[in-house]
Amino acid sequence: MIKTECIADHVKLNGKIYPCTVSMAMDLIGGKWKTVILYHLKTNPKRYSELLREMQTVTEMTLSLQLKQLEKDGLIIRKVYGKKPPIKVIYSLTDFGKTLIPTLDAILAWGNQIAEQSGSFADPSKI
Repeated sequence: MIKTECIADHVKLNGKIYPCTVSMAMDLIGGKWKTVILYHLKTNPKRYSELLREMQTVTEMTLSLQLKQLEKDGLIIRKVYGKKPPIKVIYSLTDFGKTLIPTLDAILAWGNQIAEQSGSFADPSKI
């Protein structure tokens, strides 16, 4: 049986060529923060400051860069309200981004399972 990623020698998306579909998917959502950002946007649109507050250890520069990349890849949309400061900017999942929700839920469940079996849940203020 031929695996889906093996139908052709390469996969092309948005002008980039990948050796397989896993490589393509990891380019879109891989790294330390992209999936976390997508998870935080899964149920509600959020402002930049809300994301920064919820993702306590991410730097402003990293969050900004990752949001731009997710927007460029079509996973999130950035809506600007107002023309003069203070403007309001809201980030939300696109329809394409929403297709990741089952995967985000599976990652959460797997992470919870690992924490329960091999680690522990901790209160960062008491560490």
